[in-house]
Amino acid sequence: MFKVHCLNPIAEVGMSQFGAGFETTDKLDDANIVMVRSASMHDLAVPDSLYAVARAGAGVNNIPLTDYAEKGIVVFNTPGANANGVKELVIAGLLLASRDIVGGVNWVRANQDKEDIAKVVEKEKKHFAGCEIQGKKLGVIGLGAIGVLVANAANRLGMTVYGCDPYISVEHAWNLSRDIIHVKTNEEIFRECDYITVHVPLLDSTKHMFNKETFAMMKDGAVLLNFSRDALVDDDALAEAIAAGKIKRYVTDFPNPKTAGMEGVIAIPHLGASTEESEDNCAVMAVQEAKEYMETGNIRNSVNFPALDFGLPTKAGRVAVLHRNIPNMLTQFTGVFAAVGINITEMVNKSRGEYAYSVFDLDSVSTQDLVDKIATIDGVLKARIVK
Repeated sequence: MFKVHCLNPIAEVGMSQFGAGFETTDKLDDANIVMVRSASMHDLAVPDSLYAVARAGAGVNNIPLTDYAEKGIVVFNTPGANANGVKELVIAGLLLASRDIVGGVNWVRANQDKEDIAKVVEKEKKHFAGCEIQGKKLGVIGLGAIGVLVANAANRLGMTVYGCDPYISVEHAWNLSRDIIHVKTNEEIFRECDYITVHVPLLDSTKHMFNKETFAMMKDGAVLLNFSRDALVDDDALAEAIAAGKIKRYVTDFPNPKTAGMEGVIAIPHLGASTEESEDNCAVMAVQEAKEYMETGNIRNSVNFPALDFGLPTKAGRVAVLHRNIPNMLTQFTGVFAAVGINITEMVNKSRGEYAYSVFDLDSVSTQDLVDKIATIDGVLKARIVK
């Protein structure tokens, strides 16, 4: 029986997917699987019994990925599960930035007690006039699950859409409208586009990718939308760009002490994936990933170990080994099996950077003694019986 601990509430439509062989526990120390949304795990002491962490969402900044890899804990996320919810909010952000809807609504609320408000509206509405997005140029940086949906939706709304992503997957490329203009560098988007929306992960290489130099490349009065991560934008440089008229509006889903009250900023309280549908989709996907890993050893959508699909365990035994990506590991593993007369019917090995994953299907039933011997090999992070 595998034990599941939830650090945040996870939608029941997802949790119900676990079914027989799994049970929830209130005690983290008993857990084999942890389900999490936004709770920080960086200072959390986790037990040796923990095999998997499933994040019901795409971002994993709240999880110590390398530390968990060293402990043999596979971390999963749910890319694309909340993509439509974020896409719809990005489109709303485009409209909020183009027409002063927020200012107009606030004005009506402030003047709601005026008996002649209907007449006053006709005089004051000119202060909140804006422009239409049809015919304008939108640059989409990052053509993953969300970026592709945003690009296609904006194209259908009559915008001229530029897209940049040197690492676009075959799947996302197939889903991208043929009308999207592909460019090779972000600089082309900075120079050409009236609106820019960013959909990339926060990495050392992307932190403050919007800075004094990149703002200087943009058109005067450009609009920047950030529904990815706060630190992609240098807030001090942003304030200068807004004051100079280089940036007309900055729409962000990640308000902070600097941007929350900044002139020219429309700050939304992280609502991108806050829809019933997104939360359900993320929960279902996260549960299915964790369940599949525990029951079959297959890894799908891990952020710290390689993907591996070995199918269902149909042989007498299956053993899974998480280990460092160093020479001579497979020879040592097969030597352990050979020493006790166990035949390997099939095996697979995948690597990802410093880490690797090996799965062995056996003619004989797996035993804990066998797994314990494998676990003593230098470089092994965690070994377990799948079947």
